[in-house]
Amino acid sequence: MKKILIAVDLQKDFVDGALGTAEAVAMLPRAARKLQDHEGPLFVTLDTHQQDYLQTREGKFLPVEHCVRGSAGWQLHPVIAGALEGKAYRVVEKPTFGSVELPKLVREAAGDEAFTVELLGLCTDICVVSNALLLKAHFPEADISVDGSCCAGVTPESHRAALETMKMCQITVTE
Repeated sequence: MKKILIAVDLQKDFVDGALGTAEAVAMLPRAARKLQDHEGPLFVTLDTHQQDYLQTREGKFLPVEHCVRGSAGWQLHPVIAGALEGKAYRVVEKPTFGSVELPKLVREAAGDEAFTVELLGLCTDICVVSNALLLKAHFPEADISVDGSCCAGVTPESHRAALETMKMCQITVTE
């Protein structure tokens, strides 16, 4: 069985940059260890905005410039980049919360084999939950899970609420 791991938006801006949190900083070593230990297909998503971010719909709702392509905040956090050094992985840039490309890439990586998908990353309550639900919609019979100990939300409360939402949608949550 193929074990696919998806690391969602472990970028500097979400850890200790423009939208960083103490919880994101605290979970980083656990996420790095999980990435280092993973054997199998690995995807890394990057929240990717353009210079006009503040003029976009998202920018109007969240007027904090972040993850602008090419900026320091758009890059993977150095701890994560170090954990991925020497590993094979596929980068998936996404201009919004969930990647509509990700299910197709997961299907390609799985081939004809049975597979599981585990997600970790930032922010639990926005991009992690969006991608987990997209994957569950595409693969309703697959074992989709989220490692809550390797995630952080905008707030601790919204992190917990997102984990509960995913549980209600039959996504396995480990912590």
